[in-house]
Amino acid sequence: MVQARIYRPAKTAMQSGRRGTRKWVLEYEPAASRSPDPLMGWTSAADTLNEVHLLFATLGEATAFAERQGLSYTIIQPHTFSEKPKSYADNFRYDRVRE
Repeated sequence: MVQARIYRPAKTAMQSGRRGTRKWVLEYEPAASRSPDPLMGWTSAADTLNEVHLLFATLGEATAFAERQGLSYTIIQPHTFSEKPKSYADNFRYDRVRE
């Protein structure tokens, strides 16, 4: 049976916004290990399903698709993020704790 994982991608370190982190991603688990190509030396795999990334607006849509296709799937819950409001003026507060 084909394995899949469903998750919400994390924010990359190279961006400050949250673009691309709101959708759910379904990707297939690698069925075969990667090996270096003897001619070019590039890493390759015989299984092409590991290159498929499907995007869904909700977790329900992703799980419904996996069940329709007969996939066994694992759901990886996203970490909760609490945004702490900050102000530039807080850098100059007189009661600020110094390290």
